[in-house]
Amino acid sequence: MTSIPYSATEPLPQEQLYVRAAEQFGAALERLACGYERDTDRRRDLLQEIHLELWRSLAAFEFRASLRTWVYRIAHNVAAKHIWREQRARLGQMLDLEAAAEAPIADATAGLEEAQVLQRLLAEIHRLVPLDRQVMLLYLDELDAATIGEITGLSAGAVATKIHRIKTLLARRLGAKE
Repeated sequence: MTSIPYSATEPLPQEQLYVRAAEQFGAALERLACGYERDTDRRRDLLQEIHLELWRSLAAFEFRASLRTWVYRIAHNVAAKHIWREQRARLGQMLDLEAAAEAPIADATAGLEEAQVLQRLLAEIHRLVPLDRQVMLLYLDELDAATIGEITGLSAGAVATKIHRIKTLLARRLGAKE
């Protein structure tokens, strides 16, 4: 696919904006869906739902935020709704930071191969409530606190605090040194 040029003075039509967004952020959207949904079929459905909502939302995109911020905000909003719907079926399995800190720790990861450690990390992230999960997934996607704040509606300071607390919790739960 070729890149579509962008000019702030000449907004792109919805279809071209969608192609541009899908081209630039498709891999990130797949990682995001993977971070929110473990089941392969549900992950595929979530990714399709994200793309559909992204396409719909671009009709109202006015370039007040960057395309990247817009795409992430739409994707995370769709994923959070997905989680809340799924939560109804699995009440009581998600944990806030305090409950996660007190939950029993699974077997230590010593001696596990890197793929198993990453799988375990993702499983621990899946246990967090949607907002904490969202912050951590955005952080792992290398977004800064200010950008994460724009996407989540939190202040950059609150994001930085959450990241620190989640990293500390995850390090402790995975038996790693911070």
